Amino acid sequence: MSMPDETSVPDGGRSPSQAIIAAIASEEGIDVTAVEPPEYDPLFTVVNPEALDDLFTTTGDGASNVVVHLEYEGYEITVRPGCDIEVRDRSSSDSTGQPIEE
Repeated sequence: MSMPDETSVPDGGRSPSQAIIAAIASEEGIDVTAVEPPEYDPLFTVVNPEALDDLFTTTGDGASNVVVHLEYEGYEITVRPGCDIEVRDRSSSDSTGQPIEE
């Protein structure tokens, strides 16, 4: 998948949209560059990546309690401030749902 511009959060880490792609790649056991069409739908089919990134890079306290839930490629994904990404496999009842640290 074409990654959004090499954007990063103020602390120098990955943007939330990039962290989602990295988390999916980690769950699938593939390189992050392999998360692209035609095998994977573009992230923008389920969320506006720029808006998601902007939401979590907004300065001030407004976004500190924001949590975004979405479904992408058979996973339930939760995004929290600091690019804290939690991925749960929707098809597996034994999924750990452990957060993916970025």
